[in-house]
Amino acid sequence: MVSNTRLTGPASAAAAPRIRIRQVLAWASWDWGTAAFNAVMTTFVFTVYLTSDSFGGEAYASSVLGYGIALAGVAVAVLAPVMGQRSDAGGRRRTWLGINTALVCLVSALCFFVFPRPEFLLLGVALIALGNVFSEFAGVNYNAMLSQVSTPATVGRVSGFGWGMGYVGGIAALAVVLVGFINPETGWFGVTGADGLNIRAVAVFSAVWLAVFALPVMFAVPEVPRQDRAAGIGFLASYSLLFRRIKAIYKTSPHTIWFLLASAVFRDGLAAVFTFGGVIAGGTFGWSLSEIIIFAIFGNVVAAVGAIAGGFLDDRAGPKNVIIFSLVGLLISGGVIALFGAEPQAMLGLQWSGDTTFWIFGLLLCLFVGPAQASSRAFLARLAPAGEEAELFGLYATTGRAVSFLAPSLFAAFITIFGAQRYGILGILAVLLAGLLVLLPVRSPGRAPRAVVPEV
Repeated sequence: MVSNTRLTGPASAAAAPRIRIRQVLAWASWDWGTAAFNAVMTTFVFTVYLTSDSFGGEAYASSVLGYGIALAGVAVAVLAPVMGQRSDAGGRRRTWLGINTALVCLVSALCFFVFPRPEFLLLGVALIALGNVFSEFAGVNYNAMLSQVSTPATVGRVSGFGWGMGYVGGIAALAVVLVGFINPETGWFGVTGADGLNIRAVAVFSAVWLAVFALPVMFAVPEVPRQDRAAGIGFLASYSLLFRRIKAIYKTSPHTIWFLLASAVFRDGLAAVFTFGGVIAGGTFGWSLSEIIIFAIFGNVVAAVGAIAGGFLDDRAGPKNVIIFSLVGLLISGGVIALFGAEPQAMLGLQWSGDTTFWIFGLLLCLFVGPAQASSRAFLARLAPAGEEAELFGLYATTGRAVSFLAPSLFAAFITIFGAQRYGILGILAVLLAGLLVLLPVRSPGRAPRAVVPEV
């Protein structure tokens, strides 16, 4: 039987901080597994291969990939809330998590057939785009499970632990890929770089990695109850119900809607920290690819530590305070990098290089990103109406996609205005500041009324 314990506020005195260790480990294992798709397939390895000269030129291949990812974002924005709503209503949250995860595994494995020739570019882009869609759909149900594997007193630390497992899982997957397939001339199973075989084999490895580590959650976390009345409506009618529910949420708990908007903005800034961190390290500080990878490993470790530590603070101080503290830390750290750049500095008798500036304050950026991401998820889990978690996390995905142009656009705009790459950081900081300002008047969970939504 699924626990109906509801999330009403941080560290309620009436709620004992009980951790469901088996369920939490199984749940977080999915985050560890999906890091293979996020880190290996879409960030560091396969998309780099897909945008190489072998596929018709770096600029052309990159533009095609960009359009493909953009179309995937539109699909997620349009479909995610309804997919979440229907999995809630049908009592199939775990089922749809499994189906969408399996589809991510399938499209990852099919990338083995993307040979390094221009005629395979569209196939590769289509598979990566589909993988992004299915991964987002799976993530909606995975995030909704947070209320099933935690209690009001532990939701913050459980969310932080999940994020931390994702960061560490990405490091582990990348390490295996580098040692087993990329660095050696002849890798595991005899693969070589001929005809892109080593990279194509990495795609199969990523599929297997995800499949193995996604399995525990399918056995450890029970399915949610079916809502018979809502489950009977058609797909198109689900949109009518969705809009009625959004209206009801705004009427009964407007702070839930304001949090969705605020988090969409600052989450776009958080994503940009990782998206453009390597770009700035290479362009502004002149780092080599190997130096960037080393920093990325340390950065992910620090982000994992921050997410886990922030989760414990979340349960004591509340998610809003953790998010505010993290955003302020990001603004200060990013501001120092933008101000000093790569030039050597001397202050109060101390001297340090531009590399030292980036190592210190770049790692601080990573430290603050983890808690902000984890507490944002925990904040929404505390606000979600009983039994409607996946639908609300679908809206969470939709609002995030709706503003995903902000940070990249302002990053480029500030570079154009000031004529130096490092000032692009100011564009990212502007997005984080905007999200912080929208968040400030939002009431914390426990102080804001929980939304009341119509069943059908």
